[in-house]
Amino acid sequence: MLESLEATLYPIVSTINVYLSSYILVFLLIGVGLWYTINTRFVQIRCFGEGMKKVFGNLSLHGGRQEQGMSSFQALATAIAAQVGTGNIVGASGAILTGGPGAIFWMWIIAFFGMATIYAEATLAIKTRITDEKGDFHGGPVYYITTAFRGGFGKFLAGFFAVAIILALGFMGCMVQSNSIGSTFQTAFGVPSWIVGIVLVVICGIIFLGGVQRLASVTEKLVPIMAVIFLVGGLAVLVARIQYLPATFGMIFHYAFEPQAIIGGGFGHAIKTAISQGAKRGLFSNEAGMGSTPHAHAQANVTDPHDQGVVAMIGVFMDTFVVLTLNALVVISTLYTSDGILYTGVIPEGISNTNLAQTAFGTVFGADLGAMFVAVCLFFFAFSTVLGWNLFGKINVIYLFGKKAAPVYSVIALVFIFLGTLMSNTLVWELTDMFNNLMVIPNAIALFALTKMVVEIARPHTGHKLQK
Repeated sequence: MLESLEATLYPIVSTINVYLSSYILVFLLIGVGLWYTINTRFVQIRCFGEGMKKVFGNLSLHGGRQEQGMSSFQALATAIAAQVGTGNIVGASGAILTGGPGAIFWMWIIAFFGMATIYAEATLAIKTRITDEKGDFHGGPVYYITTAFRGGFGKFLAGFFAVAIILALGFMGCMVQSNSIGSTFQTAFGVPSWIVGIVLVVICGIIFLGGVQRLASVTEKLVPIMAVIFLVGGLAVLVARIQYLPATFGMIFHYAFEPQAIIGGGFGHAIKTAISQGAKRGLFSNEAGMGSTPHAHAQANVTDPHDQGVVAMIGVFMDTFVVLTLNALVVISTLYTSDGILYTGVIPEGISNTNLAQTAFGTVFGADLGAMFVAVCLFFFAFSTVLGWNLFGKINVIYLFGKKAAPVYSVIALVFIFLGTLMSNTLVWELTDMFNNLMVIPNAIALFALTKMVVEIARPHTGHKLQK
């Protein structure tokens, strides 16, 4: 039954995604990022050092229980937990396989402008959040969408966004994460994916029930540890392949503008594929412009929205320019260089986006150890993403249906986490891409509409003179 449903849905969802990612998503993401880059006078450059100081100046893995919300670092850790997931390993691998090494260049472009976008998202999340009778914060795109547009249109856009994010992240997105964990564990350890699914459901259920405070406590410890483990392993591979690094960077830049040389087809089709893969997977990786991470930043115990805005920028930087880039360099330097199995652009049988990174690490660590290393890293990455995404979906369920609906939502989310380990990887990715794309539209409309509010927040820190 599942197989027939997948066979029917896949071509429909795939066609929708072609139009959304190729013609709408790229223009919206780059457009919003460029708009805020100009209007904030390159806040991602001017305030980058400030953001790094706020993140690493008082770094602590024991932020403790907050009276309300989270500490600024806990909020960032929760945002990064959501950002650094399968998009950095499986997503980046899929972008390289489909769009060639040049897709990574377009991911960088999306991320650079995305740093300005996420600054706007985080500042608006703090500015428009509300506090309930218990002192808990409630914030995110639904609150700044209804600030931008009063009345029926605002309620419609907010409702559309809320439904899209519940489906995209709370349900479908968690399927992607569990699907990737299950398939890599089966490859590395021979453990049936459904058993992995049961273990995930139990662990996630315990944390879901603990609410924001338990989530914050887990993510502030898990995120730095998982990042260090992956960075050490990735750097070890790059040291072993150091003679190929110049050629690796050369391929990223060369194939960004001549992708047809490696992925085939005409120039027009190839360049569109490279850019759309970079945009689509870049969005799934750093989530700037998608409207997901503002939910975490809205929980931060800060008074000046700018403070969390610059912290949010560091999240995108760490996600794309550090973690994702490291994985991409490992894949390209081991598999696409002159002695690599993908040097000619022909994909050998058995190679897919789910095992590409395992194959790459395996060229240096040995096949078994490489598969195990990636499987363990992916488990931590994807697991932390599930925790963050569940929170984001829950906030929107509460917005739509009230607090009583939250436990029901969590149970349904756990069912989807388990189902993800049983379904095919391809359809799960396509469904997630579709709802991710749909989330961007109402979020981007509100971001454009609230430009003046963001610029007024940024102005004292960027020297910007607001035009009347």
